[in-house]
Amino acid sequence: MSSAASPARVVVEADGGSRGNPGPAAYGALLRDAETNALIAESAGRLGTASNNVAEYRALIAGLELVAEHAPEAAAEVRMDSKLVIEQMAGRWKIKHADMRKLALQAQRLAPEGTTWTWVPRAQNAAADELVNAVLDGLRSEGVSTPDAESDPDRGGAGEQEEPAEAAPQPVPHDPLVGWRNAEHGVPTTVVLLRHGITASTVDRLFCGSRGSDPGLTPEGLEQAERAAELVARRYDVTHLVSSPLRRTRETADVAASRLGLDVELDDDLAELAFGEWDGRTIEQVRERWPDELATWFADENASPPGGESLAALGVRVERALQRLLATYPGDTVLVVSHMNPIKTLVRRALDAPAQVMHRMQLAPAAPTVVQWWPDGVTALRTFSHVPD
Repeated sequence: MSSAASPARVVVEADGGSRGNPGPAAYGALLRDAETNALIAESAGRLGTASNNVAEYRALIAGLELVAEHAPEAAAEVRMDSKLVIEQMAGRWKIKHADMRKLALQAQRLAPEGTTWTWVPRAQNAAADELVNAVLDGLRSEGVSTPDAESDPDRGGAGEQEEPAEAAPQPVPHDPLVGWRNAEHGVPTTVVLLRHGITASTVDRLFCGSRGSDPGLTPEGLEQAERAAELVARRYDVTHLVSSPLRRTRETADVAASRLGLDVELDDDLAELAFGEWDGRTIEQVRERWPDELATWFADENASPPGGESLAALGVRVERALQRLLATYPGDTVLVVSHMNPIKTLVRRALDAPAQVMHRMQLAPAAPTVVQWWPDGVTALRTFSHVPD
């Protein structure tokens, strides 16, 4: 493409995947004109055995190489469904792994000044994901192609695809039938979600959020935490422990940490919903003083208690915590000690359920809920609110 024809703004769509994490891996990247969405070029290839994170960074690098080759003067935006890569490239998350730092440095050198880093849901990154799976399934040639090269076999374009063998394996990463999953789908990350034990506010059935009172566990709450820790220790091979920073969750997490022999990592994004002026009041008191606001809050996830936080806003920060956890501990079993609404938000997310489901879940104190998250995004609710004997 000549410089005269080069667009003023371009978008890179990139994705990488590993079947096994680590396992057979590939990357895919597309370069589009930001104004017309027209495809300028695309790149895809195998990586041998690699992790998801390595594959995602290699996809990013491939996309930035397309920018350098086809639109070196253009302003660039990178869109990926990897929260880890986007947040690290934007400078908001630290890069702890040495291999990741090398790849990030390579990407930084390629990225045009002022590059915009945008996280998108997996469904909005489908074209790059399809490239990855096509390479892994032997349905696409590796290398760089442009629309002009599709009919030119000497240029290795997208039209130069190998005929699949008669018994070619079908793509498996997005198969939602959890009961049929096997090693080809990778190892899921198991998240054991544990609500804290009871406090005085729990007993009195008060709204108790993240910006109001910060009660500790009652003696009964401590006993609940001990029973829950014993159950978790017996049933799950927990390797990491993450907790909300509020007192009731820290005290519950400390009991579990002592039983499991683990350190506690605090994550502010796992704190309870902020209830604003409703904090410290019963639902009857809130209904009497704020009847319309309460009815709207039950019906609309974007509605907030006066001075508080909406369920939609809670969902955003809980999603941040989830993506950090999945990126940091892939394939591990993690105990997450949190609160009623963050845990229900994660269950709703796992089931892809509407917001109204939030108000129909009854979550007992100190009762584990277990969700598994596969590398391709498929989820399974294994246990909900299991009250220890």
